[in-house]
Amino acid sequence: MRPIPSGFTQTLTVRVTDEMTVQFGELGAVHPVYATYWMARHFEEAGRKIILPFLEDGEGGIGTSVEVTHTASALPGMTVTVTATFERMEGRRVVCRMRAVSELGDEIGHGTTGQMALPQARIDAGFGALRARWAERRG
Repeated sequence: MRPIPSGFTQTLTVRVTDEMTVQFGELGAVHPVYATYWMARHFEEAGRKIILPFLEDGEGGIGTSVEVTHTASALPGMTVTVTATFERMEGRRVVCRMRAVSELGDEIGHGTTGQMALPQARIDAGFGALRARWAERRG
């Protein structure tokens, strides 16, 4: 992986949909606002945008952590902008700071993500081994 410049940022802008509101499979609909688990997904996607320009040929990235503090609400129809800022590298692990802001200008969440830059063949081999173990267990 090539070095990532200090403070490098990427953004992801999403419009909150009804599908992105708090709805649990077993418990049903809970709150008609942007769900924390969707924010986590969008944090991970924005963090991935940080590493993509710096991966070498044959490398891939895999998520290792997402930390989300959800501080305010966003309604369906509102736009949310997630900003990912490169924070540091720990070996092959990339850590990014995240911030989500609604179109009203309110910070609605913050946190971090971690990703590992690895040879894509290694990532694929790990998935292949998992599939083989699962197939063996299912008989």
